[in-house]
Amino acid sequence: MKKESLTDAPKYRFWKQQAETNGLEINNIEEFYVRRRHNGEVLFAMLEVDANTPEGDKIPPALFLKGHAASVLVCLIDQETKEKYVVLVRQRRICDGSHTYEHPAGMVDADDDPVEVAAREVGEEIGLTVKPAELTKLNNRLWFPSTGTSDEAMHYFFVERELPRAQIMDFHHKDRGVASEFERITTAVTTLPEAHKLITNVNGLLIHFLYLQAVGDYETMKLL
Repeated sequence: MKKESLTDAPKYRFWKQQAETNGLEINNIEEFYVRRRHNGEVLFAMLEVDANTPEGDKIPPALFLKGHAASVLVCLIDQETKEKYVVLVRQRRICDGSHTYEHPAGMVDADDDPVEVAAREVGEEIGLTVKPAELTKLNNRLWFPSTGTSDEAMHYFFVERELPRAQIMDFHHKDRGVASEFERITTAVTTLPEAHKLITNVNGLLIHFLYLQAVGDYETMKLL
């Protein structure tokens, strides 16, 4: 297996191009740690960056190079009652080992199409097959969870699917995940207000409001 070098990684090249476009003069970059996927591609990296702003200031040196990610709110609607359910994934947080509830999500490299990544992650993480054309984008430009030391940028999507209630509940408490990526995922079917109580990450909470605004469901929004 050939390891991808950091400088060849699409997320690194995209970050460096953006930094230089924004006027940063990069003097030196030191690699402290690089995590790769099973196929050798760069997943993320910790870097020390020596760079000057156009005003002549030094930027804070620490950079967590993570790249883009896509997150999808999957709404399954009961064909008879029209009641809405969302499908969450439960897995452990890398930083402290606690369990966390999230919407299906995955990393997007600069060479990837975010909507294709989003559709693939829905299939892998909860077992629902969706086509990219079925997904609706919720933000028309990149949004950044961190204004500080990470380059992470988010793409938010949603998909609605009407199903019999029995088929909706078939997605509940299923073991999912990609073994090669060390994913141990359990699905959970909940109402959206219940999901809002379970989720503790900002991306997951934000996508609830974006979705409800997009579909005009302000009654449910009042319950969050």
